[in-house]
Formats: sequence, C-alpha cells, structure tokens
Amino acid sequence: MHIAPLSPEDPTELGGYELLGRIGHGGMGQVYLGESPGGEPAAVKVIKPSVVDSQTRQRFAQEVEILKAVWGARIAALMDADVEADPPWLATEYVEGLDLSRHVGTHGPLSALLTASLGATLAEALATVHKQGLLHRDLKPANVLLGPNGPKIIDFGLAVFAESSVSLTSPNTVVGTPSCMPPEQANGERPLTPAVDVYALGAVLLFAASGHLPYRADNIHVLFHQIIDPTTAPDLSGAPEELGPLLTAMLAHQAQDRPPLDDVVRQCRTLIEAQGLKVAQARRRLTSYTAAPAHLLDELLGGPRSEASSQTLSNGQQVSDSQPLSEAANAPADAPPGRQQPPVPPPAAPSRPDRASADAAARPPVRPQDRSGTGRRSLRHSAQARITAQRLREAYAASASF
Repeated sequence: MHIAPLSPEDPTELGGYELLGRIGHGGMGQVYLGESPGGEPAAVKVIKPSVVDSQTRQRFAQEVEILKAVWGARIAALMDADVEADPPWLATEYVEGLDLSRHVGTHGPLSALLTASLGATLAEALATVHKQGLLHRDLKPANVLLGPNGPKIIDFGLAVFAESSVSLTSPNTVVGTPSCMPPEQANGERPLTPAVDVYALGAVLLFAASGHLPYRADNIHVLFHQIIDPTTAPDLSGAPEELGPLLTAMLAHQAQDRPPLDDVVRQCRTLIEAQGLKVAQARRRLTSYTAAPAHLLDELLGGPRSEASSQTLSNGQQVSDSQPLSEAANAPADAPPGRQQPPVPPPAAPSRPDRASADAAARPPVRPQDRSGTGRRSLRHSAQARITAQRLREAYAASASF
C-alpha cells in the first residue's frame, strides 16, 4: 500500500493518535496511517474542514454508530472516534495490504479456486453483518482489503439498518458506487433488502475473476441505463466457466432471484471441494497469494534499510534485506541452518496459467517481524527519523497535488 508523507497542512496528531502518513483520500475526507499511544496502527479517517457542516456531522455520526454495532472477523473494527471534534475523525483497525482493486490491477485476476475462496469468506462476513440488522450498500473491490490474515471489509459510510426507509440523503437521490449497484438501488427504491449486498458481492467476485465489473460505460447515464434495463445482461466475459452459474444468479436483475448468502457460501464450497481441497486450505492459499509484506516506515520515511540485517520468516529462516523475500519464503522449513538453497526464479507476469500454478502450492504469508524479538515491527520511530519525516513533509509539499 502506498503511503504518502504528510503535507505541512496536515495534522500530526488527532485524539492521541500520531499521524504518520496519508493512505487514501476522497471528496469528503482524508485517511491517515496513525498509531495509538500504545503503538497500535490505525486508519484514521478525517472529514475535510471545507465540507464540515451539520449534515456532514450527522452522516459521520451515523457511520460511527454503524461501526459500533457491526462486528466480525472479516470486518475492520472501530477503535475510537470523536464526531464533535474539529475536524470530526474516527479510527479503525489498520489492515496492511492492497485492496482487491489494486491487487487485480497489479497482479491480474484470481483463479476460479481463489475467487471461490474469496466468495465464501466475504459471503459469510456479509451474512454476519445482515444478522446484526445492517446492510453495507457500498461493497466494491476498493472496499475489500487483502490483509496478512485474510480479506476484510471496510467503509460502512453508506451502511443502513435493514428494512429502514430512513435516509440522510434527499428523496430520489442515489448513493453508492454505480458499477457495483443492483437495479433496485440504482432506481432509488426503498427500503432495500439484503439482496443488494448479494448483487454487489457478485460484482466484486466477477471483478476478482475477470478484471472487470458487470457493466462498463464511459457515460454515467449510459451505465445507469444498462444497470436498470432488464434486457441488458451483465458482462461475464473473462470469468472462469465454472463460476458462471453462481455469478449469473448473484447478478440477477430481480432481487428475489438472487441466492441468499448462505447458499453463496455453499456453492463456493462445492467449487473448492471439486478441486480436492477443503475450504480452509483454499483460504490459506488465497491469503498466501494476495498478502504481501509492507515496510511501512521504510516507505514513509524513504530511509535506507541497510542497518537491518535480517528478518525471521514464518518458516523460521533468516533472510537479509538484500535477499528477495520470494526466495526465502520458498525455502523448505526444515532446511538445515547454513545450507544454501537453490534460487527460486522470479514469478512471471500474471496470466491465467500462472494463476493456476499459483494454486498448486500453498505458502504461508511472509510477515515482517520486529527485530527486537517482540514479534511486531514498531511504528514508533527515533528522533532522527522524525527529523527526516519533517524534511520529507516540507519537500513533499512543493509537489503535492492536494
């Protein structure tokens, strides 16, 4: 994940959270990489002062209340918030990894097996959300983070309580991401049902498997017309054939024709087991394939890594910072100390055959370890690092686009 240095106009602290860099932004606010006083990394979301008004605060407060109500292993948890602050902010669990959109854009689509594993995981997570009486309403590839412990769902800013027609938006106003939006949501119908999240999940899985969404158009009006037109079928080109029936059902035009989430989980399990694997094995392969180590401070501060001589990988091997992690991660866990392992060739550019071979061997994710032996890399940095960060902030301000 790219981390941009703070600009001179950015705060350096909010609610006790030290802000270390920028990790995302949108029309309404900015998201920072932060750290709690106890050293816990967090994604700190702040509303831009230029858009703060009573309605924005009310909407932000609703998001905080939703995050307090929702829970689950695949949900990025709320850590703290202050909707009355100036500016309002909230802190959620930081998931270290790419979102699905960036991962597919960088590495190419997932195989049928890995897509089925992703589908089972996210369907189960959304089912938990629905049991709590909530709808996400804005599930999309950018809101699925591929962390070291598996995928997690983020951004409940548009979430609502199910069977509720109450909304903070004006009548006939459509909210959400059009390319992942079901017809009833695009038409502004209320109340919405859990079927909206089933459709959005189908769009996410189609993107994971093919690299594109159900409908594509350069003009937003043309896109909406495609979505709400019952005679225009979603584009499933590029998706593995075995996923076709499931994706077709999840992207059905009529909400009542879409399968419930527990049936989505069952069908994904069937696809996985047809390839001779258990669902837990497929989950490990998905995490191994999508999770990548990130050197947060190295990227943030731009400093040399020469003083850190080695890391301990999950297979127990020591690897120097100059050694490719892919080589060390593929070394046998029971290799005698000091024995030179044959080099592993670098992976080729992603393609469908490469994704198939990626499924052939599950590897545990490589996780950076704290070199002090505590088992966690600290985000707190030295006085010299803080000076370096300040210099970077000042230099970065000259070329920053925000």
